[in-house]
Amino acid sequence: MDIDEGIDDAAGVEQYAALVQEQLELVGEDSSREGLLRTPERVAKAMQFLTRGYRLRVEDVVGTGIFAEEHRNMVMVRDIELYSLCEHHMLPFFGRAHVAYIPDGRIVGLSKLPRIVDVFARRLQVQERLTEEIAGAIDDVLAPLGVGVVIEAYHLCMMMRGVEKQNSRTITSALRGVFRDDARTREEFLSLAHAKLAV
Repeated sequence: MDIDEGIDDAAGVEQYAALVQEQLELVGEDSSREGLLRTPERVAKAMQFLTRGYRLRVEDVVGTGIFAEEHRNMVMVRDIELYSLCEHHMLPFFGRAHVAYIPDGRIVGLSKLPRIVDVFARRLQVQERLTEEIAGAIDDVLAPLGVGVVIEAYHLCMMMRGVEKQNSRTITSALRGVFRDDARTREEFLSLAHAKLAV
C-alpha cells in the first residue's frame, strides 16, 4: 500500500480490514462470530479517520486564512483538544495543546491553529516530534517573531500496559524566535499556558 494512498480509498479499507481479521484470529478470537463480523471494516475506517493527517497539508488547511495586521502582541489559543496514536504501540494519547505566536505583520484565522494541530496529531506520532512539527508549521506559514507550543497529554501505552501509571501526564514544549530568546516573552507564554484561567 502506497503511503500517499494509505487507507483513503475502498481498496485500502478492504486491504486493512483483511489484516484486522487476521489479527483477531491471532489473538484467539473467532472472527466469524456475530459481534466481530463487521469489526475489521469498522477498524479500517476508524484508522482511516485517525491517520488522515498523512493526507492533509498545512497549506490546504490554512488556505486563505492569513491576513495583514500590525498587531505585535502575543496571540494564544489554549486548550486545543488533540488525539493521536503513539507510533511505538499504536495506542492513543490525548490531551491539550496551547499554541501562541507573536505576529510580524500577518495573523492567521484562529480556527486555523487547531487545524494545524490536527494535521500532525492525526498521524502515528511521538509527543516530542508532534510539538516541534506544530511549531515549525506555524513558523513556516506566518514567519512570526516567535512561536510557542506546549502539549500536555496522557498516554494509554503508559496507562494500560507497561508501568500502568494512571495519573502520569507528559508535558512537552517547543519555543522559537522571541519565545526562545527573550526570557520575559518565554515566561509570559509559559505562565499563560499553565494558568488556571476563569472564564
